[in-house]
Amino acid sequence: MIRLIGDSELTASSVVANRTMNRERGLGGVNSYARELGFDPAGWLAERGGAAPGWLDLCSGEGRALAEAARRLPVGAELTGVDLVGPMTPPPDAAALPNLRLVTAAVADWAPGRCYDLITCVHGLHYLGDQLGAVARAASWLAPDGRFAAHFDPDSVRRSDGSSAARAVVAALRGAGFEYRARRHLLVLDGGREVDLPFRYAGADPAAGPNYTGQPAVGSYYREGACERA
Repeated sequence: MIRLIGDSELTASSVVANRTMNRERGLGGVNSYARELGFDPAGWLAERGGAAPGWLDLCSGEGRALAEAARRLPVGAELTGVDLVGPMTPPPDAAALPNLRLVTAAVADWAPGRCYDLITCVHGLHYLGDQLGAVARAASWLAPDGRFAAHFDPDSVRRSDGSSAARAVVAALRGAGFEYRARRHLLVLDGGREVDLPFRYAGADPAAGPNYTGQPAVGSYYREGACERA
């Protein structure tokens, strides 16, 4: 029988504490946000215009991509990274970038004080327990014409009896306005909104094993019912 655990125990588990997928990723190049997302976040924000664009990156690791974007975007931009561990070796000029803020916090426990034009989570949902709750919360933090983009593995989402909820979850997400790009395993939402999904978080399995990336990941279990959000 699978033992499901809550978020407080999950954050201390080895699969979450040892995650390394996103720690060193930069903005452009081979190992980059642009490659993983299929678009350059800084370029996307710059094309929108405006003096104060906002980018929130969840599970931001060392924050290198955000620091690179901070050097390119207007000084009025607000670039925020949230990561459970936080940067171990912050960008050397991070203190000199007034538009960059790196927050050490669990995504499930944190909430912003503003809406953002762009919210990303590059290979970060794989290490969260309540993935659907995090997605729904992020949708509510998005500007009316903003974009949310996150890697998502439907096979990691299961019903409380252990059966796959992948098809039902993808259908519910599409019904709520998300686009799931299977080739990239990318979940995209254009336009902020309140999202209610018919799943209630039951707990996480940190021993779910490798996902499509080949790295150990977390299994998320749900019961039928409204998705709980803070």
